[in-house]
Amino acid sequence: MTSTDSLALSAAATSNGRDLLTTGTFGVINPATGEVFAQAPSVTPDQLDDVFDAAQNAYLSWRIDDEYRRDALRRAADVIESRTAELAPILTFEQGKPLADSTLEFNLAATWLRYYADLDVPRQIIRDDAQGFEEVVRRPLGVVSAITPWNVPIALAMWKIAPALRAGNTIVVKPSPYTPLATLALANILRGTFPDGVLNVVAGPDPLGAAMVSHPIPRKVSFTGSTSVGRKVALGAADDLKRVTLELGGNDPAIILGDVDVDAIAPSLFRSAFANNGQICLAVKRVYAHESIQPRLVEALSEIARSVKVDEGTVDGAVLGPINNKPQYERVKDLVADAVSNGARATAGGKPIDRDGYFHQPTILDQVHDGMRIVDEEQFGPALPIISFRDEADAIVRANRSEYGLTASVWSGDAAHAAQLAPQIEAGQVSINMHGGGVRPHLPFGGHKHSGVGVENGPWGLHGFTELQVIAGPSRQ
Repeated sequence: MTSTDSLALSAAATSNGRDLLTTGTFGVINPATGEVFAQAPSVTPDQLDDVFDAAQNAYLSWRIDDEYRRDALRRAADVIESRTAELAPILTFEQGKPLADSTLEFNLAATWLRYYADLDVPRQIIRDDAQGFEEVVRRPLGVVSAITPWNVPIALAMWKIAPALRAGNTIVVKPSPYTPLATLALANILRGTFPDGVLNVVAGPDPLGAAMVSHPIPRKVSFTGSTSVGRKVALGAADDLKRVTLELGGNDPAIILGDVDVDAIAPSLFRSAFANNGQICLAVKRVYAHESIQPRLVEALSEIARSVKVDEGTVDGAVLGPINNKPQYERVKDLVADAVSNGARATAGGKPIDRDGYFHQPTILDQVHDGMRIVDEEQFGPALPIISFRDEADAIVRANRSEYGLTASVWSGDAAHAAQLAPQIEAGQVSINMHGGGVRPHLPFGGHKHSGVGVENGPWGLHGFTELQVIAGPSRQ
């Protein structure tokens, strides 16, 4: 237990000033030990009425004053930055990532708040002449629900919180039961920054998520998580005609052309695949490398993988921590073992690390091909297959041969040529000589095919938390 435990655990289910009295708790596991290290307050589905009622009451006044909302978002950013030193360890203990990465998450949360606070939403006057006046305006939806994942819980929560509140909605957020404490702590430190009932956080195991989706008050559900669960969210929301934004899975390809400088790109490519231990929806998950450079690329990435320090997130110099939870740890083990048993060669790693917790060696796999599970499925962990190709057109076909379409990248010594190939890839974002380069607060983020519905970030993300309304009438001249 840390000195910040009392901060995390006091935020049971907050309406920014009032705690919901919970009847139970559930254990939160430190993935570095595999043991429960703290208890989180557990909200039951039948207790959601009080939370959503508070959000509904707060909405009536929160929606009115746009400048007040913008100022509140700026104040929230200041508070987060001033308290990051005490918040970051909570995230590291429950998620497993190094402390520097946890600190970065809270800094990103502040960045997103400031972006939306400063974002202007101009009036759209369609007609203003002697014959009449017509204006299209955006109105908030009301109360919205957000369900967030365990891999990047704070930053991805803020992708929902910041635009939802800026648009004039109130919000109820449910973090993953694997990582509830940091989000609860975040809500706790923001008490008084927003009026009571504007930002609410509830935690608990299933079926709390399903109850969030089916509850009659919220008019939208914003969900980030797996495609399989996203389908259930979409079905549950459809019964009540709720709006949805679904940011789902990916099996993101990187196409490496034969004219690259392998030594120059290898560090960036490695980070793009292994950041957060590969537990990022937009991480590189399969590499298609031209046959002329594939052997050298395999060795360069393997050298990096063998040199990376894997340890608890609180240990100095740790680059990668544990996999977040046991089911995901077992999945990564299974996919790597399946690949090796079917002819793949682990040129680095290939095995779990023999210690407590959910640690796995960063793994590079050679002699792999389409049809292997490690290539065709989303591994979401520290294992990367490197597939050889001869023809660029064939590489694009193979990259597109997936139900997913979240992000992708093309790497070449000729950036203009790579840019010509990029539009042929079926993905919501394609980067040139980098991966995930378009993840910025001002750019839309969303997937094609089974990778999602709708987008987050930028003005488009804000628009997703609004409804259009037409104001028409006689001339105002």
